[in-house]
Amino acid sequence: MEPLTVAVVAVEGALLVALWVGYRRGNTAAVVNTLGAACLTLVPPALAWALGTGAAGFRTLTFWVAVAGFLHALGMLGRYESVGWWDHLTHTLSAALVAALLYAALLVVAPGNAVVGTLLGTFALGVLWEIGELIARDVAERYDIEPVLVHYGRRDTALDLVFDVVGAGLVLTLDLRSFLPVAEAVVG
Repeated sequence: MEPLTVAVVAVEGALLVALWVGYRRGNTAAVVNTLGAACLTLVPPALAWALGTGAAGFRTLTFWVAVAGFLHALGMLGRYESVGWWDHLTHTLSAALVAALLYAALLVVAPGNAVVGTLLGTFALGVLWEIGELIARDVAERYDIEPVLVHYGRRDTALDLVFDVVGAGLVLTLDLRSFLPVAEAVVG
């Protein structure tokens, strides 16, 4: 079996363990977020199957989604509160994933705008995520339930957006083109 496939299976297994731990602790937010991450790992293989392609970029995408989801699951299980830099790590990694996908898509459809579009697109999606955190908090407060996303305040929001840009900057600095086969299969 290919090493990347083994790695994907291992991380997906770790996600299932995190899901079980969240369930055992009665941590609804961890369960919802981990279940969402586990479901997201199914999207790249389903897309590859639907498109009839076995491009390696799809396996890489599945792995990256699984790792980002697992780190976020660990955050929901307590790392966000106990490890000061954990949120920065997850935002950087998740934003880099978004940026790598945007960059690849823009290289296929609008190569002249790929750098600026990737930075602005990643930042805009980061802003939408932060708005989602606020909405989740407000909905949870209104219905007196545990929020599935946690908003830690204005300073945290600003830092999250900074690390989203850092993730995008890393992708652009490294000229990361891992998802070009994915973009070409989907868009091209």
